[in-house]
Amino acid sequence: MKQDDYAADVANDWCAGCGDFGILRALENALAALQLPLHQFAVFGGIGCSGKTPYYLNTNGIHTLHGRVLPFASGAKLANPELTVIAVGGDGDGLGIGAGHFANAGRRNLDMTYILFNNGVYGLTKGQAAPTLRQGEQTKAMVQENILSHLNPILLALTSGFTWIGRGYAYDPRHLQSLIQEAIKHCGSAFIEVLQPCPTYNDLHDKQWYVGEKTEKASRLYYLHDEDYDPCVPAAADKQLQEQKLTQCVIKAQEWGQRIPLGVFFQDLSRDEMTVKIAQHQSTYQQYPPAKQPLLDDNARNAIDWASFFTKHIL
Repeated sequence: MKQDDYAADVANDWCAGCGDFGILRALENALAALQLPLHQFAVFGGIGCSGKTPYYLNTNGIHTLHGRVLPFASGAKLANPELTVIAVGGDGDGLGIGAGHFANAGRRNLDMTYILFNNGVYGLTKGQAAPTLRQGEQTKAMVQENILSHLNPILLALTSGFTWIGRGYAYDPRHLQSLIQEAIKHCGSAFIEVLQPCPTYNDLHDKQWYVGEKTEKASRLYYLHDEDYDPCVPAAADKQLQEQKLTQCVIKAQEWGQRIPLGVFFQDLSRDEMTVKIAQHQSTYQQYPPAKQPLLDDNARNAIDWASFFTKHIL
Protein backbone atom coordinates (compact mmCIF):
# COMPACT_ATOMS: atom_id res chain seq x y z
CA MET A 1 0.00 0.00 0.00
CA LYS A 2 1.32 3.43 -1.00
CA GLN A 3 0.27 6.95 -0.04
CA ASP A 4 -1.73 7.26 -3.27
CA ASP A 5 -3.81 4.23 -2.31
CA TYR A 6 -5.24 6.19 0.62
CA ALA A 7 -6.06 9.31 -1.41
CA ALA A 8 -9.52 9.71 -2.95
CA ASP A 9 -9.75 10.79 -6.57
CA VAL A 10 -12.04 13.77 -5.99
CA ALA A 11 -11.72 17.53 -6.40
CA ASN A 12 -10.42 19.37 -3.34
CA ASP A 13 -11.86 22.83 -2.64
CA TRP A 14 -9.56 23.98 0.19
CA CYS A 15 -7.96 27.38 -0.32
CA ALA A 16 -4.50 27.46 -1.92
CA GLY A 17 -1.82 27.37 0.78
CA CYS A 18 -4.16 26.04 3.47
CA GLY A 19 -2.49 23.98 6.18
CA ASP A 20 -5.16 21.32 5.68
CA PHE A 21 -3.21 19.99 2.69
CA GLY A 22 -0.12 19.27 4.79
CA ILE A 23 -2.22 17.53 7.44
CA LEU A 24 -3.97 15.40 4.81
CA ARG A 25 -0.66 14.33 3.25
CA ALA A 26 0.80 13.53 6.67
CA LEU A 27 -2.25 11.41 7.47
CA GLU A 28 -2.08 9.56 4.15
CA ASN A 29 1.62 8.84 4.61
CA ALA A 30 1.08 7.69 8.19
CA LEU A 31 -1.61 5.26 7.07
CA ALA A 32 0.67 3.96 4.33
CA ALA A 33 3.57 3.54 6.74
CA LEU A 34 1.34 1.55 9.10
CA GLN A 35 -0.04 -0.45 6.16
CA LEU A 36 -3.58 -0.23 7.51
CA PRO A 37 -6.07 -2.12 5.30
CA LEU A 38 -8.63 0.26 3.84
CA HIS A 39 -11.56 -1.66 5.31
CA GLN A 40 -10.15 -1.78 8.85
CA PHE A 41 -10.09 1.91 9.70
CA ALA A 42 -12.52 4.80 9.51
CA VAL A 43 -12.15 8.58 9.55
CA PHE A 44 -14.82 10.82 11.10
CA GLY A 45 -14.97 14.53 10.27
CA GLY A 46 -16.55 17.43 12.11
CA ILE A 47 -17.94 20.64 10.64
CA GLY A 48 -15.72 23.21 8.95
CA CYS A 49 -13.00 23.09 6.32
CA SER A 50 -11.17 20.29 8.15
CA GLY A 51 -14.39 18.31 8.48
CA LYS A 52 -14.21 17.56 4.75
CA THR A 53 -11.12 15.38 5.28
CA PRO A 54 -13.03 12.04 5.03
CA TYR A 55 -14.08 12.95 1.47
CA TYR A 56 -10.44 13.17 0.41
CA LEU A 57 -9.45 9.76 1.79
CA ASN A 58 -10.09 6.43 0.08
CA THR A 59 -11.56 4.77 3.13
CA ASN A 60 -14.65 4.48 5.30
CA GLY A 61 -15.65 7.92 6.52
CA ILE A 62 -18.49 9.88 8.02
CA HIS A 63 -19.08 13.65 7.90
CA THR A 64 -20.82 14.20 11.23
CA LEU A 65 -22.80 16.94 12.96
CA HIS A 66 -21.41 20.20 14.31
CA GLY A 67 -19.34 19.48 17.43
CA ARG A 68 -20.34 15.80 17.49
CA VAL A 69 -17.40 14.11 15.78
CA LEU A 70 -16.13 12.45 18.97
CA PRO A 71 -19.45 10.80 19.97
CA PHE A 72 -19.76 9.36 16.46
CA ALA A 73 -16.17 8.10 16.51
CA SER A 74 -16.58 6.70 20.03
CA GLY A 75 -19.71 4.81 19.02
CA ALA A 76 -17.94 3.20 16.09
CA LYS A 77 -15.01 2.11 18.24
CA LEU A 78 -17.26 0.68 20.96
CA ALA A 79 -19.30 -1.19 18.35
CA ASN A 80 -16.19 -2.62 16.68
CA PRO A 81 -13.09 -2.58 18.92
CA GLU A 82 -10.96 -3.98 16.05
CA LEU A 83 -11.58 -0.86 13.95
CA THR A 84 -8.87 1.81 13.84
CA VAL A 85 -10.77 5.05 14.44
CA ILE A 86 -9.51 8.55 13.59
CA ALA A 87 -11.50 11.71 14.27
CA VAL A 88 -10.62 15.06 12.68
CA GLY A 89 -12.01 18.54 13.13
CA GLY A 90 -11.23 22.21 13.63
CA ASP A 91 -10.61 24.19 16.80
CA GLY A 92 -13.99 25.87 16.51
CA ASP A 93 -15.83 22.59 16.03
CA GLY A 94 -13.94 20.69 18.72
CA LEU A 95 -13.42 23.35 21.39
CA GLY A 96 -16.54 25.46 20.85
CA ILE A 97 -19.79 23.53 20.61
CA GLY A 98 -17.85 20.26 20.92
CA ALA A 99 -15.88 21.11 24.09
CA GLY A 100 -18.04 18.95 26.34
CA HIS A 101 -17.53 15.93 24.11
CA PHE A 102 -13.79 16.66 24.01
CA ALA A 103 -13.52 16.46 27.80
CA ASN A 104 -15.55 13.27 28.05
CA ALA A 105 -13.65 11.57 25.22
CA GLY A 106 -10.45 12.12 27.17
CA ARG A 107 -11.67 10.65 30.42
CA ARG A 108 -13.03 7.52 28.73
CA ASN A 109 -9.56 6.65 27.39
CA LEU A 110 -11.05 4.84 24.40
CA ASP A 111 -8.50 3.66 21.84
CA MET A 112 -8.87 6.23 19.05
CA THR A 113 -7.03 9.26 17.67
CA TYR A 114 -8.36 12.82 17.51
CA ILE A 115 -6.56 15.31 15.23
CA LEU A 116 -7.48 18.95 15.90
CA PHE A 117 -6.79 21.40 13.06
CA ASN A 118 -5.98 24.67 14.85
CA ASN A 119 -5.87 27.88 12.82
CA GLY A 120 -7.46 30.19 15.41
CA VAL A 121 -10.47 31.08 13.26
CA TYR A 122 -13.70 29.67 11.85
CA GLY A 123 -12.38 29.32 8.29
CA LEU A 124 -15.56 28.01 6.67
CA THR A 125 -17.78 30.80 8.00
CA LYS A 126 -15.57 33.79 7.14
CA GLY A 127 -12.99 34.06 9.88
CA GLN A 128 -14.67 34.68 13.23
CA ALA A 129 -12.50 34.18 16.32
CA ALA A 130 -12.25 30.51 17.35
CA PRO A 131 -11.71 29.42 20.98
CA THR A 132 -7.93 29.20 20.48
CA LEU A 133 -7.48 32.82 19.32
CA ARG A 134 -5.93 34.83 22.13
CA GLN A 135 -7.58 37.74 23.85
CA GLY A 136 -6.76 41.08 22.21
CA GLU A 137 -5.88 39.59 18.83
CA GLN A 138 -7.69 40.83 15.73
CA THR A 139 -7.46 39.11 12.36
CA LYS A 140 -8.30 40.88 9.10
CA ALA A 141 -11.77 39.27 9.08
CA MET A 142 -12.73 40.70 12.49
CA VAL A 143 -14.25 44.14 13.04
CA GLN A 144 -12.77 44.38 16.54
CA GLU A 145 -10.27 42.58 18.72
CA ASN A 146 -11.16 39.32 20.43
CA ILE A 147 -12.50 40.04 23.92
CA LEU A 148 -12.53 36.42 25.17
CA SER A 149 -9.74 34.42 26.79
CA HIS A 150 -8.42 31.50 24.75
CA LEU A 151 -8.52 27.77 25.42
CA ASN A 152 -5.24 25.86 25.55
CA PRO A 153 -5.85 22.53 23.71
CA ILE A 154 -2.86 20.75 25.25
CA LEU A 155 -3.81 21.69 28.81
CA LEU A 156 -7.46 20.85 28.18
CA ALA A 157 -6.49 17.44 26.82
CA LEU A 158 -4.28 16.81 29.84
CA THR A 159 -6.95 17.72 32.39
CA SER A 160 -9.58 15.76 30.42
CA GLY A 161 -7.56 12.56 30.69
CA PHE A 162 -6.16 11.91 27.22
CA THR A 163 -3.33 9.43 27.67
CA TRP A 164 -1.31 10.52 24.61
CA ILE A 165 -0.97 14.22 23.75
CA GLY A 166 1.07 15.75 20.94
CA ARG A 167 1.38 18.84 18.75
CA GLY A 168 2.50 19.18 15.14
CA TYR A 169 2.78 21.85 12.48
CA ALA A 170 0.93 21.57 9.17
CA TYR A 171 3.88 22.77 7.08
CA ASP A 172 6.14 20.08 8.56
CA PRO A 173 4.29 16.98 7.29
CA ARG A 174 7.18 14.57 7.95
CA HIS A 175 7.24 15.34 11.67
CA LEU A 176 3.44 15.37 11.77
CA GLN A 177 3.35 11.98 10.05
CA SER A 178 5.51 10.49 12.80
CA LEU A 179 3.19 11.94 15.45
CA ILE A 180 0.11 10.49 13.76
CA GLN A 181 1.75 7.08 13.57
CA GLU A 182 2.61 7.19 17.28
CA ALA A 183 -0.89 8.34 18.19
CA ILE A 184 -2.56 5.55 16.23
CA LYS A 185 -0.28 2.91 17.78
CA HIS A 186 -0.96 4.19 21.30
CA CYS A 187 -3.51 2.05 23.14
CA GLY A 188 -5.82 4.71 24.55
CA SER A 189 -7.19 8.17 23.81
CA ALA A 190 -4.70 10.09 21.65
CA PHE A 191 -4.90 13.79 20.84
CA ILE A 192 -2.87 15.78 18.31
CA GLU A 193 -3.14 19.55 18.03
CA VAL A 194 -1.92 20.71 14.62
CA LEU A 195 -0.95 24.35 14.27
CA GLN A 196 -1.83 25.55 10.78
CA PRO A 197 -1.85 28.88 8.95
CA CYS A 198 -5.13 30.01 7.37
CA PRO A 199 -3.97 32.16 4.42
CA THR A 200 -7.48 33.46 3.76
CA TYR A 201 -8.59 34.75 7.18
CA ASN A 202 -5.80 34.59 9.77
CA ASP A 203 -3.13 37.12 8.80
CA LEU A 204 -1.61 37.10 12.31
CA HIS A 205 -0.28 33.54 12.44
CA ASP A 206 0.94 32.90 8.92
CA LYS A 207 3.97 30.95 7.74
CA GLN A 208 6.27 33.92 8.32
CA TRP A 209 5.07 34.26 11.92
CA TYR A 210 5.84 30.60 12.63
CA VAL A 211 9.14 30.18 10.80
CA GLY A 212 10.50 33.64 9.93
CA GLU A 213 10.74 35.65 6.74
CA LYS A 214 13.78 34.25 4.93
CA THR A 215 14.32 30.72 6.16
CA GLU A 216 12.48 27.42 6.25
CA LYS A 217 14.06 26.64 9.62
CA ALA A 218 11.60 27.25 12.41
CA SER A 219 12.35 30.38 14.39
CA ARG A 220 9.54 30.05 16.92
CA LEU A 221 8.89 26.33 16.65
CA TYR A 222 11.16 23.79 18.30
CA TYR A 223 10.99 20.05 18.93
CA LEU A 224 10.70 18.60 22.41
CA HIS A 225 12.87 15.61 21.50
CA ASP A 226 15.76 18.01 20.80
CA GLU A 227 15.72 18.93 24.50
CA ASP A 228 15.73 15.31 25.78
CA TYR A 229 12.14 15.73 26.92
CA ASP A 230 10.66 12.43 28.14
CA PRO A 231 6.83 12.45 28.10
CA CYS A 232 6.23 8.85 29.19
CA VAL A 233 4.54 7.68 32.38
CA PRO A 234 5.48 3.96 32.57
CA ALA A 235 2.87 1.32 33.36
CA ALA A 236 4.30 0.80 36.85
CA ALA A 237 4.97 4.47 37.63
CA ASP A 238 4.57 5.64 41.21
CA LYS A 239 2.57 8.73 42.18
CA GLN A 240 5.65 10.94 42.42
CA LEU A 241 6.72 10.17 38.84
CA GLN A 242 3.18 10.67 37.56
CA GLU A 243 3.03 14.11 39.17
CA GLN A 244 6.45 14.97 37.75
CA LYS A 245 5.34 14.15 34.18
CA LEU A 246 2.10 16.07 34.61
CA THR A 247 3.97 19.13 35.87
CA GLN A 248 6.47 19.18 33.00
CA CYS A 249 3.62 18.86 30.50
CA VAL A 250 1.80 21.81 32.07
CA ILE A 251 4.94 23.94 31.86
CA LYS A 252 5.62 23.11 28.20
CA ALA A 253 1.96 23.50 27.21
CA GLN A 254 2.02 27.13 28.34
CA GLU A 255 4.98 28.13 26.16
CA TRP A 256 3.81 30.44 23.39
CA GLY A 257 5.19 33.39 21.51
CA GLN A 258 8.94 33.36 21.00
CA ARG A 259 9.14 29.58 21.64
CA ILE A 260 6.46 27.08 20.69
CA PRO A 261 7.11 23.37 21.36
CA LEU A 262 6.18 20.55 18.98
CA GLY A 263 6.21 16.83 19.65
CA VAL A 264 4.82 14.43 22.25
CA PHE A 265 3.90 16.28 25.45
CA PHE A 266 2.51 13.38 27.45
CA GLN A 267 2.02 9.62 27.30
CA ASP A 268 0.44 7.66 30.14
CA LEU A 269 0.86 3.89 30.00
CA SER A 270 -0.48 3.33 33.51
CA ARG A 271 -4.21 3.53 32.64
CA ASP A 272 -6.28 0.75 31.11
CA GLU A 273 -7.99 1.43 27.82
CA MET A 274 -11.80 1.63 27.99
CA THR A 275 -12.66 -1.61 26.15
CA VAL A 276 -10.43 -3.50 28.62
CA LYS A 277 -12.56 -2.09 31.43
CA ILE A 278 -15.77 -3.04 29.62
CA ALA A 279 -14.54 -6.61 29.13
CA GLN A 280 -13.93 -6.90 32.87
CA HIS A 281 -17.65 -6.31 33.45
CA GLN A 282 -18.95 -8.01 30.30
CA SER A 283 -16.86 -11.10 29.56
CA THR A 284 -18.21 -11.66 26.04
CA TYR A 285 -17.60 -8.09 24.84
CA GLN A 286 -14.24 -8.63 23.11
CA GLN A 287 -15.43 -11.78 21.34
CA TYR A 288 -18.94 -10.57 20.52
CA PRO A 289 -19.00 -6.75 20.34
CA PRO A 290 -22.11 -5.13 18.82
CA ALA A 291 -20.64 -5.14 15.29
CA LYS A 292 -20.32 -8.94 15.35
CA GLN A 293 -23.73 -9.72 16.82
CA PRO A 294 -26.33 -11.07 14.34
CA LEU A 295 -29.25 -8.81 13.53
CA LEU A 296 -31.48 -11.56 12.12
CA ASP A 297 -31.95 -15.25 12.95
CA ASP A 298 -32.20 -18.10 10.46
CA ASN A 299 -35.83 -17.19 9.79
CA ALA A 300 -34.92 -13.55 8.98
CA ARG A 301 -36.49 -12.37 12.22
CA ASN A 302 -34.95 -10.00 14.73
CA ALA A 303 -32.31 -11.99 16.60
CA ILE A 304 -32.56 -9.86 19.73
CA ASP A 305 -35.07 -10.92 22.36
CA TRP A 306 -36.49 -7.47 23.06
CA ALA A 307 -39.37 -8.84 25.16
CA SER A 308 -37.05 -10.21 27.84
CA PHE A 309 -34.92 -7.08 27.64
CA PHE A 310 -37.84 -4.74 28.33
CA THR A 311 -39.23 -7.06 31.03
CA LYS A 312 -35.89 -6.95 32.80
CA HIS A 313 -35.88 -3.13 32.80
CA ILE A 314 -39.49 -2.46 33.80
CA LEU A 315 -39.59 -0.01 36.71
